[in-house]
Amino acid sequence: MRIQVTRTGGFAGIERRAEVDTSGRPDADEWHALAEKALADGRGAPAAGVPDGFNYEITVDGRTVYAADPRLTEEQRRLVSRVLKEGA
Repeated sequence: MRIQVTRTGGFAGIERRAEVDTSGRPDADEWHALAEKALADGRGAPAAGVPDGFNYEITVDGRTVYAADPRLTEEQRRLVSRVLKEGA
């Protein structure tokens, strides 16, 4: 499974992208469960956020959903944080 996150917005307006490929990872099942839950709670179009908040594009194996601060679900927040931290 390939998970991509793009974060835009924020005070400085700097875009950040990261990607994780779960193939061969010992924790792949955990990533898959988190990604599926994050996708299920996402929107099909970019979400309206708040001034200086972040907007997120989450893509899992070609399926894209959108989310924005402060209305991320706990699973979306965890997935975004992990991908931006561990991804390349």
